[in-house]
Amino acid sequence: MRLHDPNARTFASDNYAGVLPEVLEAVADANGGHQIAYGEDVYTARLGEVVRRELGEQAQVFPVFNGTGANVVALTSLMPRWGAVIATGTAHIHTDEAGAPERVSGLKLLVVPQVDGKLTPEAIETEAWGWGDEHRAQPLAVSITQSSELGTVYTPDEVRAVADFAHERHMAVHMDGARIWNAAASLGLPLKSFITDAGVDVLSLGGTKNGLLGAEAIVVLDPSRVDGLVYLRKLSMQLSSKMRFASAQLLALFEDDLGVRTAARANAMAQRLRAGLERIEGVSFSHPTQANAVFAELDLDAADRVRERYRFYDWDRAKRQVRWMCAFDTTEQDVDAFVDAVRESLHR
Repeated sequence: MRLHDPNARTFASDNYAGVLPEVLEAVADANGGHQIAYGEDVYTARLGEVVRRELGEQAQVFPVFNGTGANVVALTSLMPRWGAVIATGTAHIHTDEAGAPERVSGLKLLVVPQVDGKLTPEAIETEAWGWGDEHRAQPLAVSITQSSELGTVYTPDEVRAVADFAHERHMAVHMDGARIWNAAASLGLPLKSFITDAGVDVLSLGGTKNGLLGAEAIVVLDPSRVDGLVYLRKLSMQLSSKMRFASAQLLALFEDDLGVRTAARANAMAQRLRAGLERIEGVSFSHPTQANAVFAELDLDAADRVRERYRFYDWDRAKRQVRWMCAFDTTEQDVDAFVDAVRESLHR
């Protein structure tokens, strides 16, 4: 039973897109017969092998249901209850997870300024103090998002600068990789080069925004940094009984570079969208377009007229900012039609 138009696509979120055909095939291939539950299956074992190959022999992978769960469990494993995490004011853990890191984990978020969505050593320094002060939550970790919530991408050197600064102060480094494949496609580099080799201790490995059916993972790069993660995953309701299906999906993204290829397509459509909009008077841009997001500024009435045909979100209505997202299934025709809609709305 189909209840929607399978040809309708918007620019609201890459979460709106469906599931990659290769991923559906992987789930079907993992079906049939019995496999041991709760991660003792052959697909999860193979995922562990692949993750170690891609991110280092010390890497440990823990599939979970969603990105918020990955972030919460990962951060909880990095610190005691009196710990605090330094992140930008635009970080997903601060703005879009309903307080889950603080309410579920009991940790404290220390918010600092961002530069195009990215955390810097200078920004971290504003909250990296007070160790040993019983009146202050102890800064014990930093969290960066790759690619960032503003569609920008950290270079390996930028990640390394953050990691070195944090480690020198005995803080762990967490990376929220909800759109990690878009970052890899943008950089044209292997995952290891800007994650493990750059000093990240724990990664939230995204998948849902790149065509998976509700499957993400926590990847531990430095096992000495975490404590009790295997128990915390269950405690936080993120342990899947039929884990083979989550692992099979994640495996599909690694096979034949599927994750990078599909993310590169989304990134390319965002570049095409920006190039088309740059020729339209009345549209300006608030941030670089380095992954699959375009942040633009335009007349609010014009934006609302476009929204009559295409769903998308305001980012900061007071500043006339909107966010347009491309997904793995966005086509050139989709982009060109949207650009025409923006032009018509502004010139109406």
